[in-house]
Amino acid sequence: MTHMGRRGLLAGAAGALASAAAGQAQAAPREDGARAAGAQGRAPGPAGERQRERAGGGRRGGAEFRGMWIASVQNVDWPSRTGLSAARQRAELTALYDTAVERRLNAVVLQVRPTADAMWPGAREPWSQWLTGVQGGDPGWDPLGTAVAEAHARGLEFHAWFNPYRVANTHADPARLAASHPARRNPGWTVAYGGKLYYNPGLPEVRAFVQEAMLDAVSRYAVDGVHWDDYFYPYPVAGEAFDDDDAYARHGGGFPSRADWRRHNTDALVREMAERVRTVRPSARFGISPFAVWRNRDKDPLGSDTQTLGTYDDLYADTRRWVREGWVDYVVPQVYWHIGHPTADYAKIVPWWAQTVAGTGVDLYIGEGLYRCDPQSATAAWRDPEELTRHVALAKGYAEVRGHCYFSAQQVVTDPTGALARVVADHHPTAVPPR
Repeated sequence: MTHMGRRGLLAGAAGALASAAAGQAQAAPREDGARAAGAQGRAPGPAGERQRERAGGGRRGGAEFRGMWIASVQNVDWPSRTGLSAARQRAELTALYDTAVERRLNAVVLQVRPTADAMWPGAREPWSQWLTGVQGGDPGWDPLGTAVAEAHARGLEFHAWFNPYRVANTHADPARLAASHPARRNPGWTVAYGGKLYYNPGLPEVRAFVQEAMLDAVSRYAVDGVHWDDYFYPYPVAGEAFDDDDAYARHGGGFPSRADWRRHNTDALVREMAERVRTVRPSARFGISPFAVWRNRDKDPLGSDTQTLGTYDDLYADTRRWVREGWVDYVVPQVYWHIGHPTADYAKIVPWWAQTVAGTGVDLYIGEGLYRCDPQSATAAWRDPEELTRHVALAKGYAEVRGHCYFSAQQVVTDPTGALARVVADHHPTAVPPR
């Protein structure tokens, strides 16, 4: 996405949509995959049955999820800047954890593969540039190993947040990647788009590789969750086409349209990764945090009463199918709008998701745009310290909602309007241990 400034980085990193939040029907770029014909009303499939057998229904009947995203891309939350010593990086991370505990949260979602790179040693991709400032630069410690251990020491669940296809967020030049980078060694794997660089989701070999890259961490570290956000196929950029012509010519022949083929590609990634996570680390849960609108009702009677970008039509992400098929253990839609928003009303989107997960065994947590709570906001609702607590109160009216996750960590720390303090006072009277 093409947001500017600190707030823009926050919006981009979590997939918050500035244009939609401003009340426009047109939305900024994103990426995902979509529903196969006839799957809209399908009951949960075998994957959903396996999920309930494996985890006893996830967090059903257990503690509510109170999570916090920690974004590392472009140093949004952590580390505060590149080039810090190992001791300073660790101290910053544990300070964020301590704040989470103080706010009576019980889970952290740390971005460990932000741009086809790694926050752990011996990975299939180079060290993340957001640690040392140089892609491939050894930070001198094991951030992921430490992050898991320190979270568990504080009674926090640890969810490892991976971005499957994003290769470079600030440029589109493979020559600027580390010499050892798989995307540089396999230039046919990438597509430049919107000033950024992506792995091509239409290539089966790419889909297999990115799964292996992520599963390397899942197999080696005792993560409680494997977490993806809303980035799969890129959000559309006006006047640009995502150049997957060659891949479509090779692999798209059996599909009615390119859009159907793209949705199939992302469906396959989600389904395959879910199965592999359950094999590699059965105790870990697999969850996705998508852009919150699947389809608008004017395009599909099963859609929500909204008028904005939708993941199915615009991002090739059939988020509803992923839930109905039971491919995910939990879903965290990014409902980053206020109650009463004219085109994407929080009070309409939350019940749509509650209805979508009903009977599936998939846990529903609501992604909250804490970063929007700003005393200088142009939107009165976000200047009001009561807005966020009203969100949580509204969501409590739906039994399917099992918790919330807040974007992002720096706002959990600073809480400029006191909105999170109100949530804690009103809804977190006591600490709740993780499941």
